[in-house]
This record gives sequence, C-alpha cells and structure tokens, in this order.
Amino acid sequence: MSTVPPTPPLTSDPPPITKADIEAKLQTIKVGVDEEVANVKGIAIAVGVTLAVVVVLATFALGRRRGRKLATIVEIRRV
Repeated sequence: MSTVPPTPPLTSDPPPITKADIEAKLQTIKVGVDEEVANVKGIAIAVGVTLAVVVVLATFALGRRRGRKLATIVEIRRV
C-alpha cells in the first residue's frame, strides 16, 4: 500500500474579516434596499387605496341589497 501525501493548500489564508469590511458590505446592501423600497412604495400605496375603495363600495352595495331584501313594505289603502 502506498500512502498519498497531503495536498498543499491551493491559496494562502484569506485576510481576516474586519468590522470595516462588514460595515461597508451592509452599507451597500442598505443602499440597494432603500432604492427598491422607494420604487415599490408608490405602487403599494396606490394598490392599498384602490383595494380600500373596492372594499367600501362592495360593503355598501351588499348592505344596500340586504336592506332592500329585508325591508318590510307597508301598503295603506283607503276604504
């Protein structure tokens, strides 16, 4: 049996991660997220307002229909 010698590492050890590295990466992520939020915020507000109007109108229409259905009709005749 032959033994295989251990392979040497292909690269040297990477430099240690510093606090500044982490802060820089988080800052770039934050800028990207802030831009996306700004782009989507206007659309989200428009969709929310439209949905609220549809819900109010549907509630009004269904309530009006139910009110007409349950309303008692009184007929008065002169004798």
